[in-house]
Amino acid sequence: MKAMILAAGRGERLRPLTDELPKPLIKVAGKPLIEYHIENLAKAGINKIIINTAWLAEKIHQQLGNGSSYGISIIYSDEGSALETAGGIINALPLLGDEPFLVVNGDIWCDFDFSTLPTLNANTQAHLVLVNNPAHNPQGDFALQNTLIKNTGETMYTYSGIGIFSTTFFSAQKKGIAPLAPVIREKCEQNLVSGQYHSGRWTDVGTLERLQQLETELTKNSD
Repeated sequence: MKAMILAAGRGERLRPLTDELPKPLIKVAGKPLIEYHIENLAKAGINKIIINTAWLAEKIHQQLGNGSSYGISIIYSDEGSALETAGGIINALPLLGDEPFLVVNGDIWCDFDFSTLPTLNANTQAHLVLVNNPAHNPQGDFALQNTLIKNTGETMYTYSGIGIFSTTFFSAQKKGIAPLAPVIREKCEQNLVSGQYHSGRWTDVGTLERLQQLETELTKNSD
């Protein structure tokens, strides 16, 4: 399976850090966020990674190169200006091939084991990993009923930014700027999205405050 790391965003809420550095290269406990993903993907046996870039793209190229230093292969999908999540994935489809692929948001930190992800079955077009709702998203995004993702339910969870997608999932979508959430919700209505719950550690590193909290947590645990 190939993987795609989403790394094109501007990271406005992490300014001034992101004025000079793309968000995925911000360091936590001495290591860029995106390197945690690369190492965990490689550990799970995924050695072909596509990374989409836009803001300060050249710095990501310089930092990661062709991936050989991590024992994997990196191909870049350069967008010029960010196309949002669905738009970025659609733009990269020629690089991702015909088989289902893994997508990971570049601005999260998670201890999820990628090797636990299942193979998509014939009845689903995507599989999402859900986590407990953080303070900044108390209402959650989706419910999990048996193995299917639902838009509403008694217990709501937050989408982790980790999922498997088939090319069919995007077959009706046009190229250009497009968010992913509306597409997921549409597919959920058709019972085409499965999911699983991850009870481990997960952080959306979207603000300076959350970045500092994660830094404190990881540094403390390493002592």
